[in-house]
Amino acid sequence: MESSSADVTALLTRLSKGDKSVIGRLMPLVYDELHRRATSQMRQERANHTLQPTALVHETYLKLVDQREATFKNRAHFMAVASQLMRRILIDHARARLTSKRGGEQVPIQLEEAHPLRTDTPAGLVAVDDALRKLETLDPRQEKIVEMRFFGGLTVEETAVALGVSTRTIEREWTMARAWLYIQLKEYVIDR
Repeated sequence: MESSSADVTALLTRLSKGDKSVIGRLMPLVYDELHRRATSQMRQERANHTLQPTALVHETYLKLVDQREATFKNRAHFMAVASQLMRRILIDHARARLTSKRGGEQVPIQLEEAHPLRTDTPAGLVAVDDALRKLETLDPRQEKIVEMRFFGGLTVEETAVALGVSTRTIEREWTMARAWLYIQLKEYVIDR
């Protein structure tokens, strides 16, 4: 179903004002995009991951519309928040899996040009999350950029809109954040 960003923004505005009656109309308008982002994210997960893209979308969507004081400015902002929630869901899932295995060993993850982080294992995903938490204390905007680009699959332009900065700023800070993460995760990196 093709819809304009204006339609989604209008529904999000109503939802932000507490009108829960729009939830049924909103889901069909954003479902395909959320599913594409979840599918993209799940490709970076281990092959035998128990969480499937559809389940990730549904869990993310439920958390999005269940927020009591959610204020969504527009579609890009909604997708940015969705990215953050997808990350949290995947991290929680990975931490639970590591806990159930009594710690497990950390396994190397690969850095790629397009997406500098690979999260093939729960230990790798937890290592990425720990590094992002550290980055957040140093530069919260760079942490948000990584979260939106890597976990949410947002483009440079969508990230710029969501954060209210120029695309050039996003490109520059994305490069810096990736370099910083490379150094932080060096022990988990397998160079090709």
